[in-house]
Amino acid sequence: MAAVISDVGKVFSIDSALSERLRCYMRDQPPAETAPLILIADDNVDTREMYGQYLNVVGYRVETAKDGNEAIIKARALHPDLVVMDLQMPALDGWGAIRELQTRADTATIPVIILTGHDFKAYLKPAALAVGAVSYLMKPCFPEEFQREVNARLTARRNRAAGAV
Repeated sequence: MAAVISDVGKVFSIDSALSERLRCYMRDQPPAETAPLILIADDNVDTREMYGQYLNVVGYRVETAKDGNEAIIKARALHPDLVVMDLQMPALDGWGAIRELQTRADTATIPVIILTGHDFKAYLKPAALAVGAVSYLMKPCFPEEFQREVNARLTARRNRAAGAV
């Protein structure tokens, strides 16, 4: 049985057997406390759970936020290694949340990856990078591509930190 998820006019399905295997794996092998912490901000609970479960399985710790305001609060409290941000959310959208994170000394160095269903890449990608995001991915995004981008951005952050020492 597959669950159908719709996001801004796009429909994709998740194999519930895969989802159950991920949940079993997560219970048996929680990520280490030293694993990088990823904050996923998205108003769609299915998106948060799907990408969050995948990142847990590949060894990351994950926290989630349902809107930009919650993302800012959690980023300030938890100091994640990376934030994955949707653009269109209630209360405070991803644009506003990124701007706010960039203006605060305690969150300005946290890399932000945009993960959105908006396909105006010619306009939105440069705008997202200009506001402070380090990368832009389109939903639905294959988990392997998502993991590669997360890995690349965390590696770049570690390299910058090592170079600053």
